[in-house]
Amino acid sequence: MAQLSQAITIYLGSTICIVGIIGGFLNILVFLTLRTFNEKSCGFYLIVMSFVNIGNLTTGLLSRILISGFHLDWTLISPFYCKFRWYGLQFGVLTSFTCTCLTAIDQYLSTNRRIEWRRWSSIKLAHRVMAAFIIVWLLHGIPYLIYFDLVQSPITDKLVCASVNKILQYYHTYGYLILFAGIIPLVITGIFGLLARRNVRHTVNGTISLVQRYLDQQLTKMVLSQLFYNFIFTFPYTMLTTIMSFIPAVNDSLISTRLDFANVMTILVYYMSFASPFCIYTCTSERFRQQLTYVLLDVHLKRWRRSPSIIINAMASSQVEKGETSAV
Repeated sequence: MAQLSQAITIYLGSTICIVGIIGGFLNILVFLTLRTFNEKSCGFYLIVMSFVNIGNLTTGLLSRILISGFHLDWTLISPFYCKFRWYGLQFGVLTSFTCTCLTAIDQYLSTNRRIEWRRWSSIKLAHRVMAAFIIVWLLHGIPYLIYFDLVQSPITDKLVCASVNKILQYYHTYGYLILFAGIIPLVITGIFGLLARRNVRHTVNGTISLVQRYLDQQLTKMVLSQLFYNFIFTFPYTMLTTIMSFIPAVNDSLISTRLDFANVMTILVYYMSFASPFCIYTCTSERFRQQLTYVLLDVHLKRWRRSPSIIINAMASSQVEKGETSAV
C-alpha cells in the first residue's frame, strides 16, 4: 500500500499540479484581458484567487509530491523551511477560500434588487477588503513561524515538523484545518451562492441591464459550480482530520498504514480545489469558453502575429531613411 500511495502521489499529484498551474494562468489571462471581469469586484476576487491558487500548488502540492512521492522532506532538513512552509500554506489556503467567500457575497450584493445593496459591490471596496484580509492572514500565521519546529515524535521517535506549543496544536487541528479551511468557507459560500442564484432568477426586467444580467448569470453559475466541487474536494480531508483528531495513537502498523494512505489521498483531492477552477469554468460556462477562445485567438494570437510584421516594417523604414540620408 505504501508503494501504491507513492505512485499515486507522483502521477496524480503531478497531473493535478501541472493542470492547475496552466489553468490558473489561463484564468488570469482571461480575467485581466476582458473588461467585464477586471472592472468588476467579483472578477477582482477571481484574479487574486487564481494567483494564490498557483502559489498553493507550487509551494504546497509540489512539496507534498516530494515528501510522499520521493521521500524528500525539506522540512526535516531546514527548521526555517519547516516554519515557512506552514506559514505559507495557511496564508495561501485561507486567502484562496476568502476570495471564494467574497466572490459569493459580492454576487449576492451585485444581484440584489435594492440599489443601496448593489452599491456595496464596488471595485474600490473590493481592493480595501482584500488588502485587509491579506494583512489579517499574514498576522494570523505568525505563531506558525514562532512555534513550528523540528521535534521528536513520541510515537515514531523520528524528527517531524510540528508545533512545540500544545495550544497551537489544538488550534491548528480544530481552528485552522476544520473551521477556517473547512466548514466556514463551505457554509458562507453555500449560503450566499444560493441567495445570489435566487436573486438572478427573480431579477425584474428593467432593474438591471440585459448585459449586466447575463454577466451576473455567468458569474453566479461559475461560483455555484465551484462551490459544489469545492465541497466534494475539501469535505473528505476535513472529515478525516476531524476523525483522526479523536482517535488515540494507533500502534497497529496495518491500521497506521491505511490511515496514512487515506490521508495522502484526501490531501491530493483537497488540492484539486485549487487546481480545478479553470476546468470547472470551462465545463460549466459556454460563455467562458467563448471568452477564452476570443482572448487566445482574437486578442493575443493576432497581437503576436502582428508584432513581427511591425518589427520588419520598422526595420525597412529605418533602412529607407538611412538610404535617403546617404543619398543627400
